[in-house]
Amino acid sequence: MSHVKLKKFLLRYYPPGIILQYERDGVMKQKPVDLLDLGPGVDIEALCSQVIKQEPLVSENRRPALRQLMGRLLEKMAETQHHSFSLFKVLRAHILPLTNCAFNKSGDRFITGSYDRTCKVWDTYSGEDLFTLEGHKNVVYAIAFNNPYGDKVVTGSFDKTAKLWDAYTGQLYYTLKGHDTEIVCLSFNPQSTTIATGSMDNTAKLWDVETGMERASLLGHKAEIVSLNFNTTGDLIITGSFDHDSRIWDVRTGRCVHTLSGHRGEVSSTQFNHAGNLCLSGSIDCTTRMWDVRSGRCLSVKQGHTDEVLDVAFDAAGSSFISASADGTARLYNTNTGVCAHTLIGHEGEISKVAYNPQGTRVITASSDKTSRIWDTQTGECLQILEGHQDEIFSCAFNYEGDFIITGSKDNTCRIWKAATATSQLQHEQAAASKGTTGML
Repeated sequence: MSHVKLKKFLLRYYPPGIILQYERDGVMKQKPVDLLDLGPGVDIEALCSQVIKQEPLVSENRRPALRQLMGRLLEKMAETQHHSFSLFKVLRAHILPLTNCAFNKSGDRFITGSYDRTCKVWDTYSGEDLFTLEGHKNVVYAIAFNNPYGDKVVTGSFDKTAKLWDAYTGQLYYTLKGHDTEIVCLSFNPQSTTIATGSMDNTAKLWDVETGMERASLLGHKAEIVSLNFNTTGDLIITGSFDHDSRIWDVRTGRCVHTLSGHRGEVSSTQFNHAGNLCLSGSIDCTTRMWDVRSGRCLSVKQGHTDEVLDVAFDAAGSSFISASADGTARLYNTNTGVCAHTLIGHEGEISKVAYNPQGTRVITASSDKTSRIWDTQTGECLQILEGHQDEIFSCAFNYEGDFIITGSKDNTCRIWKAATATSQLQHEQAAASKGTTGML
């Protein structure tokens, strides 16, 4: 019989949870315990009892430690929210237009893709261009870090290939060849063992991070795949296609588990919630649909937009979701009730991208009106307009702490915005000083 011993608890702030570090037959392993319902007014003792009852690794004598950890999570939730962002850096990233930008988890590095056929890796705080990932023979369109680790970058190109790189040295590990046409979307699974690529050739492919070998080809869509996402556990993937359908696939077998049919126009965006029981699809037909992952059933159709839905997103805990539209508005929903809590009105052009901060208290929208806006998710109020870009903004994201924002524009610049209350940079500099380096935290 295998011998299992709990070694220690680790905190996970967003979404709230505890990671159990345990030893099984001499091998260290981790298991997350989600506390998605944790919040002010929650009965801590009852929640402790629930965890102890459901989790064999956690015995009753661990209750005081559990109680203390939940207290720390609640303290983090009660912290004053980062606010009043100011321009920190303007980075003229590439000679030719930008396609995408993305943070690593800690936010001390970000990447930019471009029509100049390269991807650049940047230091957020110094604004320094660390190195350029060169080798693609056409536009670098889709890019991603393997968060939460942040030690690898994958780039997808119109040259039909994806490339896997070392995020610290810029060394090329593998070129992933197999698609017949342009790669337009990609993702790492959260475990950083698999890469998924989606292409204009109507297929998605799964690749092994360790070997660079193709593991599966996901066949079934009748038009290009423009969106794909893994669930939290990395065993399912959702693809959204111009054939009006989304599909859920088993990552291990490459088999299609469900075809999510119902939209009357191309699907533009898809996402799972953190728990993995729900997923969203946004469509050119002006609607957002919520689906039950287990049964593949459509649970609700959200109407209200007067033009194409261009992006959808769940917050970190999955308690709310948002749709962004070409009608210049975003609509914020309560996941449990399905009620549209707020319509975010103010932009004078389409909103192509929307993102929550990790705490779920703020949303940022990127618009063709050359501005990004920060909104309060509780009130629906616009807290700040980030102005300065000279052309439409197509990309926006918060870092993990929620105290830095990145925006990418057709004006060929990336702008880094810093909260007045920012702590990330300070921690980064202190860590660098103690290490005598300016490396990753």
